[in-house]
Amino acid sequence: MKTRLGCLSHKSDSYSDFSEFLPPAHETTARCLKLSTDEVVRWSESFDHLLSHKYGLAAFRTFLKTEFSDENIEFWMACEEYKKIKSSTKLVSKANKIFKEFIDIQAPREVNIDYRTRERTKQSLEDPSPTSLNEIQAKVYCLMEKDSYPRFLRSKMYQDMVNRAHAQGQRSVNSLLDVQQPEDIRRQALIT
Repeated sequence: MKTRLGCLSHKSDSYSDFSEFLPPAHETTARCLKLSTDEVVRWSESFDHLLSHKYGLAAFRTFLKTEFSDENIEFWMACEEYKKIKSSTKLVSKANKIFKEFIDIQAPREVNIDYRTRERTKQSLEDPSPTSLNEIQAKVYCLMEKDSYPRFLRSKMYQDMVNRAHAQGQRSVNSLLDVQQPEDIRRQALIT
């Protein structure tokens, strides 16, 4: 699903892989998407607004990937999916998967939480419900809001998006961003 995101800037130093969030090429007009300038600027008004916007979330995820710290947003998104599960069997399965991937000590994508929260979550997941992960999700959300979100707003990636939108004097940002492979992201992050 390699495509281009028409909303950002020319190929830049450390941001790129939006392909997994974009509709297939045949669903976009001339492989170009438009975001309003107001929408890009509104992402800076609140963390909730950024996460609730499809491309805001994509931009934030991409930013975190360039910093090698995307486990928090991935965990938050997994929790959002978890809350929607109706089947108790699927709930147990998803709870176990989330615990093993993000919460357990030395999990492959371990989120940074305190011992007590980890233990309370572990106990809560012994009999999982749609709200079993609410406490830990709220803590991870607060960490992102206080740490990652301000860095995102100060990042060259976001500033370029806003500046390009204003410079065009239009209601949309029309430049194309080439999609790169994750190894290109890593290489560029190491250079900068």
